[in-house]
Amino acid sequence: MIVVAGEALIDLVPGGPGGDDGLPALLPRRGGGPYNTAVALGRLGTPAAFCSRVSTDGFGEALLDGLRAAGVDLSLVQRGPEPTTLAVAAVGADGSAGYGFYAGGTADRLFALPGPLPDETLALCLGTCSLALEPGASAYEALLRREARRGVFTLLDPNVRPGVIPDAAAYRERFRSWLPDVRLLKLSAEDAEWLGGSPADWAARGPEAVVVTRGGEGMSVHTRDGRTYAVPAERVEVRDTIGAGDTVNAALLHRLAAAGALSPAGLAALDAAAWTAILSFAARAAALTCARTGAEPPYAAELAPS
Repeated sequence: MIVVAGEALIDLVPGGPGGDDGLPALLPRRGGGPYNTAVALGRLGTPAAFCSRVSTDGFGEALLDGLRAAGVDLSLVQRGPEPTTLAVAAVGADGSAGYGFYAGGTADRLFALPGPLPDETLALCLGTCSLALEPGASAYEALLRREARRGVFTLLDPNVRPGVIPDAAAYRERFRSWLPDVRLLKLSAEDAEWLGGSPADWAARGPEAVVVTRGGEGMSVHTRDGRTYAVPAERVEVRDTIGAGDTVNAALLHRLAAAGALSPAGLAALDAAAWTAILSFAARAAALTCARTGAEPPYAAELAPS
């Protein structure tokens, strides 16, 4: 089983030109980087569990319904009466999405460190706002460190949202402190620029491999021993990019699990052909997500060879 830990929220996405009052029409969609990753894993057929704190309000119930529909285990979900976090999405002409967050006093910020994850846990995936918003951020950080040190494979996707980070310098330092407990680091080119450093610098601090996504330019992997492999993006008509990076997380974990490579030694053993196949699968999965409005990761059947 792969455990995904982090926030579940509601994205309010543009739904048309709006009314006569000049306000945009916004449609609620289930979202949150970790939430999307868990749903994507479930749709790909990989056993997955979601570890978070979800509101008992109507949005929270809808979020849990989405996880159930994808076959995601909910036994690690905490509940609370606080409201669900909202993210208002603005989609650019090229389909890229920016967000404004309404996260004050919301349920996912009050996540508490759970007991040890189940023995069948092969990997733990974390990232996005959950590692930036206190007090929950400290609990997620403690979960990362504890599970990594007991041998669980870890994937970190910082998925940086500058608008929710009160102290950029402190966050960058904290990010660097996580790297010794990270086996696979995945981040966008925009994240990489904001964080500073390079794949080689980050790999030297702990990760066995660093995957960098570059939107329409594809993605690459940089291994700790200095190898680099890249694949192009799949060409689609982009509706928006919401959930694309989260889908990449799931696709990487799905294929690494299938290859028996969810370990530092397993990653190190992957050759050019193996990495190219894994990255190409992730690129195809992300492209299908981009071809849809909102975070709608593909199902395994959609990615099966024709």
